[in-house]
Parts: sequence; structure tokens; C-alpha cells
Amino acid sequence: MPSPLFADRPAQPPEPGAVDALISQTRRLRGEVDAVRRDAAADEDDPRQRWQRALCDLAVHQLDDLGAQLGQLRAGVPVEVPPGTETGGEAVQDADFATDPGAAYGLPAPARTGALLSRVGSAEWNLLTDEVSWSEELYRMFGRTRENGPMSLDEMPTMVFAEDQPLLQGMVTDCLIDGKPIDGEFRIVRTDGRVRTVHMTGEPVLDSDGCTASMWAVLRDVSELRRSERAVRESRAGLERSRDVERTERRVAVELQEAVLPPWRGSLHFAHDGPAPLDVAAHYLPAASTGLIGGDWYDALALPGGDALLTVGDLTGHGVAATSSMAMLLGALRGMAVAGIRPAALMGHLNQLLETSVQPALGSAMCCRYDPVAQTLTWAQAGHPAPLLFRDGTGRALRRPEGVLLGATAGAAYEEAETRLLPGDLLVLHTDGLTRGSGTDDDTGARRLLALGPRLAGARDAREGVRTVVEEFGEESREDDACVMVVRVGH
Repeated sequence: MPSPLFADRPAQPPEPGAVDALISQTRRLRGEVDAVRRDAAADEDDPRQRWQRALCDLAVHQLDDLGAQLGQLRAGVPVEVPPGTETGGEAVQDADFATDPGAAYGLPAPARTGALLSRVGSAEWNLLTDEVSWSEELYRMFGRTRENGPMSLDEMPTMVFAEDQPLLQGMVTDCLIDGKPIDGEFRIVRTDGRVRTVHMTGEPVLDSDGCTASMWAVLRDVSELRRSERAVRESRAGLERSRDVERTERRVAVELQEAVLPPWRGSLHFAHDGPAPLDVAAHYLPAASTGLIGGDWYDALALPGGDALLTVGDLTGHGVAATSSMAMLLGALRGMAVAGIRPAALMGHLNQLLETSVQPALGSAMCCRYDPVAQTLTWAQAGHPAPLLFRDGTGRALRRPEGVLLGATAGAAYEEAETRLLPGDLLVLHTDGLTRGSGTDDDTGARRLLALGPRLAGARDAREGVRTVVEEFGEESREDDACVMVVRVGH
């Protein structure tokens, strides 16, 4: 506990040069913080940006108060203003800090809400003579005229919130009787009805016999500061709620995706009864920028009659909405493929399904049907990258049949293409997020993918082929998630 002040011990004024240096540092720091605040985006729908803005506002308020207090310290003890003197409600001790907060730093002044120096006032209550001395700032803080005079310690609680009166009375009693310093806050109702929050610090002044002769206090209007702190707390709570929602949404999306996509661990073999069976492997790559699960899918399915279904696709959006739409679409695709619907007609039905969905979305997709007896791949696409065919270490993109994005046009028609595959051929099916990495376009990514031909030709199986593609593209900071499927035609 700090030592009580003695009435016969004079206060030592600070060195002017040291105060000027502190004022300069405060001005510079305030200007830098205000620049950060102006640069901060003001998107009220973004909890993170609201929290950042609230922190900047709080820092500016605190630096404004610090600058004003240092200005008062440099000016010294304020001159007593005679009763009845018109002050106009403005502080005049220091021109640099007597106006709005930003004016002390050469910044445009916002709408005036009262002089900054009216935030800090001082008072002394003499217990021996019953004299009370208030600074001019304290009158303005309480909305009280000098004609009414300063308030005694017994009168002050009449302006204090009923809930806060015990706190004030307890601080004053502890100070006067036990010599404890005062340090606490309470709310007052000014004479004009406005509510302000006041922080009060003070100590007893002892006479030569060690008895309390008077009590001095510094009162500071911290209403704006507390409002800024409250805004920071509320915006931080909003940010935490937003993060909780994001974490929950990601967990649900991951669980939904894992429940829908094939749980492959290695290669799968399809159409193994035919002369050219398929070795299939696939992999999902999440987006690096968002951390949310998107609507990309891959699937391979053995169909009645010995054919095999191969499909990859991508729905717009991320999170639960995208994964739930993907689950609906993939389920419908599987059912129609098992029912024998051909790829082009299947695309038309998927397009109609997205048009009538409760959650409208756009999507690209590719559906392939492989006949192991004829060794033909029949496929259709909806705004999707064409399969890449690698033969003898050289890759090329297959010619795409016509087909618009799913959900883009009502009644859209889709064409089919047919390609004969040879034993040893390797197909790469992928979504556009694989080749559209950060800072690269689709053409550049596609050329990189085709350049993997020699390495893919040396892969032992489809799983090793997937590993080759992931090694090339997996570490990139992609903006969208992606799927890749590698299909090798057996002998």
C-alpha cells in the first residue's frame, strides 16, 4: 500500500523535458494506432474485423486519455477560476490537448462530445475546516455549476447510482479512518440526466501528528473507455462464437464427407472378370486457405453386368451445405448408374435435381462408364475438366463432349464421348481445384499434370500413381479443395 501523504511534504514537479518527450511519444503512437484503425476493414458481418476494430478504438481512447493527462502534467496546477467566470465548458490549460482527442495529434476532429480535459478532475476535502476544493474539470464532469459550489463527501452519494453508493461510502470510510488509498469506480447521474462512469483514486493527507487532515482525490471520466472495453469483450465473444460455429460446421462436414465418400485405403479392382480389369485409387485434398470442407467427390462402383462407374465432381461452396448437397447428388448418381442410365442422360437428371433442390448450387461433374469386354470408356461431363489419358508415358486430354454446369440451365442436354482403352493405359480424373493452385491458372496446372507422364508410366499401381500426383500438387496453397482419381487398365 502506498504511504499516506503528509500535509507538510511538498510535491515535486516533473522535469518539463521528460514530460515533453512522453507527450511526443504518445502523439506518435496515437497516430500510428489511428492509421491502423483507419486501414482496418469495417465489415460488420465479420466477427474478426469487428473485434480488431474494437481493439483499435480502445487503444485510441487510452492514448487520448494519456495525452490529456500528460498535457495537464506539463501545464502544472490549474489556475483557480473565480466563481461566475464564463468558461464555455472548455478547458484552457493546454492548447494542445484542450480540444477533441485527435486534434492534439494533427488529426481531423470528429463530432464534439465535450473537451477531453473534462474527463479528469481533482478535489480535496479539508476535514478540519470543512472546506471543499474542486477543479473546474470536476464541475464539468458532474454537470454542476460553480454557483452551486463543490459537493461535500456527504453530498456526493446523492449523484451516485444506488447500487454503487455502498462502494463509494466504503472507500471514503476506509481512507479517512484506516488511511487506505482510494481506488474504485462508480456511476453517477449528472444534473442533465446523463450517466457517466467515474474512476476515483486518492489518499488521506496527514498532519504532523499522523491524523487525517484532509483527503484528496483525482476523478476520471472513464465512460468512453469502459464502453470501448465492453465493445472489445462483446466482439471477442462474437468471434469465439463464430469460431465455435466454424469448428462445429467443419466437424459435421468432415463426418458427412467421410460417411459418403468411399473409405479407400489403397487400390480397388473392378471388372476383374474381363480381359482388361481396372485398378483404381483416389485421394481428397482439402483447401489450404479456408480450412472448410467443400463439395468435391470421387467414386468408383461395380455395376450390374460387369461394367464400372467412375465419377468425380465438385459443387460450389464449403461447409455443411456443400457436403450435404454433394451427398444428395452422389447418392442419386449411384442409384441411376445402377439402374442402367447412361452417362449423358444421367447428367441431365443431376442437372434437374440441382435446379429443384432446396439449396440451389452449381456444380461440375464427370461420369464415366467402363465396359471391360469392349474395353471402351463412355463418358459425359458438365463443365468439368476432361480425363487425361496417359499411354506409353505420354499424356493428352480427351476431347470433351458438350455439357454445361449442373444447375446452370434448365433442360440442358449433354453429349457423350467414347474412347477405347488399351491394356497399360492410365487415366487421371480430377476436379479443377487440383490444377488451379495459388498464383497459377488451369492451363499451367494441366501442363504440369501432363508432364507427369513418365513418372506415372513407371508407377506400380494406381495407388502409386495417386501418390505421384499428390507429391506434385499436394503442398500447394490451393484456394479450393480437390479430388484426384487414377485408373490403370490391366492386362
